[in-house]
Amino acid sequence: MAYSLDLRKKVIDYRKTHTLEETYLTFNISKSTILDWETLQKKTGNLKKRPLHRTFKKIDPVALAEFVVENPDSYLSEIAEHFNCTTTAVFYALENQKITLKKLKFDIVKRMKKNAKLSKKIWRN
Repeated sequence: MAYSLDLRKKVIDYRKTHTLEETYLTFNISKSTILDWETLQKKTGNLKKRPLHRTFKKIDPVALAEFVVENPDSYLSEIAEHFNCTTTAVFYALENQKITLKKLKFDIVKRMKKNAKLSKKIWRN
């Protein structure tokens, strides 16, 4: 969480007449933060917090959502292969997007196949 703009201004004003050590001890703010604020003041002319520029690391969230819409029954391994990453990365990317993939349980599929085979045998006789 960022420090308020008011506090930043007070620290920089205090720093003009005091040493870095005194400023650090007075405000209990790290020396590197104080120096960063001074640099920011010199470069931009203000002390406003810089916006964060975050990007995805491995999987583009928009592309992932589109892929899941187009391929709703795909497994994590298939999605991982498509995006050239691990299944764990896909799992966490889906979790961050709050996308759930529901499949029929293996046991149900197995019983369905077994019933289909039995019904074929019955109809042949």
